[in-house]
Amino acid sequence: MNPTYLAADFGGGSGRVIAGSLRPEGKGYCLELKEIHRFANRPVQMGDYFVWDFPSLYADMLEGFAKAARQGLDVVSVGIDTWGVDFGLIDSTGQLAGMPVCYRDTHTDGMPEIFAREESPQAHYAEAGIQVLPINTLYRLMAMKRADDPRLDIARRLLFTPDLLTYFLTGHEINEYTIASTSEMLDARTRSWNEPLLRRMGLPPEMMCPITMPGTVVGNITPRVAEATGLDSKVKVVAVGSHDTASAAFASPRNYATDRAAFLSSGTWSLLGVELDEPVLTEEARRAGFSNEGGVGAKTLLLQNITGLWILQRLAAQWRERGEDPGWPALIDEAEAAADTAVIDVDDQRFSRPDAMEQTIAAYCRETSQPSPSTRGEYVRCVCRSLAERYRKAVEQVNTLLPRPLEALQIIGGGSNNRLLNAMTAEATGLKVFAGPAEATAIGNILLQAITARQISSKEQVTDIRQL
Repeated sequence: MNPTYLAADFGGGSGRVIAGSLRPEGKGYCLELKEIHRFANRPVQMGDYFVWDFPSLYADMLEGFAKAARQGLDVVSVGIDTWGVDFGLIDSTGQLAGMPVCYRDTHTDGMPEIFAREESPQAHYAEAGIQVLPINTLYRLMAMKRADDPRLDIARRLLFTPDLLTYFLTGHEINEYTIASTSEMLDARTRSWNEPLLRRMGLPPEMMCPITMPGTVVGNITPRVAEATGLDSKVKVVAVGSHDTASAAFASPRNYATDRAAFLSSGTWSLLGVELDEPVLTEEARRAGFSNEGGVGAKTLLLQNITGLWILQRLAAQWRERGEDPGWPALIDEAEAAADTAVIDVDDQRFSRPDAMEQTIAAYCRETSQPSPSTRGEYVRCVCRSLAERYRKAVEQVNTLLPRPLEALQIIGGGSNNRLLNAMTAEATGLKVFAGPAEATAIGNILLQAITARQISSKEQVTDIRQL
């Protein structure tokens, strides 16, 4: 049987288990993808905190593995990727100390400003190289410390979301490089924990695990997991680029005749950047809001975190709640036929946790003396135009940090299917825009597993991708 690799790909709103296998084709291989299981990811308000329903996410991942086993797939390994920054704490008994808090929880509000009064932002960026965002792990831990959160007192290990899932699959504790890099607590040059910073924060460095690089076999699934899923106990768990952006960037194709290209991972968040060998830790990069996140192959992804399809997702959810659900193809058709109205600042904090996105956009337009959208099509067009303008700004800023300006932009992830946004991005940036693959994160996850298993030696051997 052909070896099968399972990608457990978790996003902020949903998750999937996708199977991938390689078949010889011509001088290379065709990667065949099959979605095995899709499930919702619904963070919930529990008391004062907005948390992830981790037991449900873990159970859904196991259900996906079980479906793969029932289909008779020859699964040799699995890899896990998720969103960044969030984590769980493991106590001395090896159990999870409370539900992982969602990055959209408000307890980190104001923490970056407090940190900046205690630490030099310039010196800190020269070490961490990460864009200051309240959602970053650093500020969640600050908030917990300042609140005397008892979970910190009993914590033995801090495991980021994919590390946490890996732990319950294998029993092994790791901090994978790409996901750890989102924390704002790594030294970007050495790719190791910034222990002096942790000590100044009153956090024991031994709470962190040594950094594990992508492409490392963590271990086999436990006998209990094998029994629960029907998978063979020899199935390995591979540390892939466990930050979804890292896996997506690894899968980004090189189908353009220039090396002066950027990637745009377009999902709930938009992450626009370039892959480099070394971080850029200059004051210019800090002021422009760039992060130096970890990439597969010890690469650095110099990028900006930009609010992405989240605004459109919340609009669609609001319309569904009132009985309007035309579907995305119809919404894009309506937007293409609509008139331009306003341009909003997609990174404005009011759009991060709105009670009602439609009303929040309308209020922003009134405050900025712009005509408010009045139809679904106008709202979608407004957001697409605003995203394209934000991408233009990011391209202009990254160009100031590169030896030569960009010529092309590869849009990957689910947003690559939005033809209106793609066209507006090309118009706004003046770059050649290429779209796809939409499943870039799962593809990058699976390709690294195949390389780790030595079925292929590089991703360039895969010349075609087919969805079954």
